[in-house]
Amino acid sequence: MSKPDTRFAVALITVLFFLWGFAVNLNPILIPHLKKACQLSDVQSALIDSAFYIAYFLMALPAGLFMKRYGYKAGITFGLLLFAGGACLFYPAADARQFIFFLVALFIIASGLTLLETAANPYITALGDAETGTQRLNFAQSFNGLAAFLAPLAGGKFILSGKNLSTTEQQAMGPEQFEAYLKAEASSVQIPFLVIGGVVLLVALLISRTKLPVIKEQEDSPTTSQGSILSEKNLVLGVIAQFFYVGAQVCISSFFIRFVGQVADIGEKEAAELLSFALLGFMVGRFFGTFLMKYITPPHLLAIYSLLNIGLLAIAVFGHGQLTVYTLVGVEFFMSIMFPTIFSLSIRGLGSKTKLGSSMVIMAIGGGAVFPVIMGRVSDLTTMQMAYLVPAICFLPILYFAIKNFSVKNVTLTASH
Repeated sequence: MSKPDTRFAVALITVLFFLWGFAVNLNPILIPHLKKACQLSDVQSALIDSAFYIAYFLMALPAGLFMKRYGYKAGITFGLLLFAGGACLFYPAADARQFIFFLVALFIIASGLTLLETAANPYITALGDAETGTQRLNFAQSFNGLAAFLAPLAGGKFILSGKNLSTTEQQAMGPEQFEAYLKAEASSVQIPFLVIGGVVLLVALLISRTKLPVIKEQEDSPTTSQGSILSEKNLVLGVIAQFFYVGAQVCISSFFIRFVGQVADIGEKEAAELLSFALLGFMVGRFFGTFLMKYITPPHLLAIYSLLNIGLLAIAVFGHGQLTVYTLVGVEFFMSIMFPTIFSLSIRGLGSKTKLGSSMVIMAIGGGAVFPVIMGRVSDLTTMQMAYLVPAICFLPILYFAIKNFSVKNVTLTASH
C-alpha cells in the first residue's frame, strides 16, 4: 500500500477505537434513563450491563473463528453492521417502551463491538512499519479515551431530560399524563441512536471499499508445549482478576449518576458531566501510569492502585456529601492501567497458547454482566452508597494477582478497554 492509502486505512481503524469507546460509555447514561422511562428497580436497570457484557463472553471465541475463516476485514465490516443494526433497533424499542427490546438491541451492539475489538489491535499494528506499530496502537487508544470523555457529555445533553419526578408528583398525575411523560422520556434515545447507526454504517461502507492488508497468522510450532491451557496458573489467576476488574469498572461507572444523585443531591445532567470528567481522569491516568512504569514495575503499580481504590471506595461508602463524589473520580483515575496490565501479565510466557489465552482474558470481560446485577440487588436491599462495597471487594483478587507477579519487571501494554 502507498503511504496515503496507509494513512487513510490507519484513520479508519482509529475511528473504530472511538466508536466502541463511545458505545460502551453510553451505558452509564442509559441505566438511569431507562430506569426512569421503563420504571425499573436498580437490579433490573443493571441488566443493561448484563445484556451488553454477556455478548463479550459468548461472542469472543466465535468472533475469532469468524475472522480466522473470512479475514479481519470481513470481521470488522460484519461487526460494524451488527453495531449499526443494534443502534437502529433503539427506535422501535423506544416506541414500544419494552425493556426487553432495549436489551436485545444492546446485545446486538455489543456482539458487533466484540468483533471490532478482536480485530482492531492486530490491524492497527499491521498498517505500516512494524517498528512504529506500538505508537499507532497507543495513538488509536487515545481516541478510545476521548470517546469515553465525550459519550457522557453527549448522552447528558441529548438523552437525559433532567426531569426526575418525586413519588408525590407522579401520584398527582393522571394515568394518561404519566404515560405521556414516560413515552417522552423513552423517545429521547431515538434520534441519537439513529445518528450513531448512520455514522457506523458510513464507516462500514468506507471499510468495505478500502484496501486493507491481509494479516497472516503464524502456525504453531510442533515442538511447543501441548499441556492444557488451564494448567497455566498465572493465566487462570489473570482471567479471574480481569473478570473482577471489569465487573468493578462497570459497576463504578454505570451507577455513578445514581450515586451522586442520592449521596450528593446532584441532578442527572450535572452528574453526567461529572462522569465525563471522571472518565477524562481515566484517560489521563493511563498516560500517567505508563510514565510511572518507567520507575515502578507494572505488578507493583497494579498492587498500589488496587489498595488505593479499596481505600477510596471505603470513603465513598462511609463518607458524606461532595467528598464521596471526588473519591469516585479518583477511583476512575487509578483504574486506568488495570485492564492492559492484567491482560499483559496474564498472557506472558504462553508461547503457542497465547492466542487461546488472549481469548480467555477477553471472555473475562463477561464480569461486566455479573457484578452490576449483584450491585443493583444490594442497592435495592440497602442503599446505592452501600452497594459500592461490591466493587471495593472486586479489587481484592486484583491485588492478589499483582502480588503473585511481583517478580515480573516489565510488560508491554497492548490491550485497551
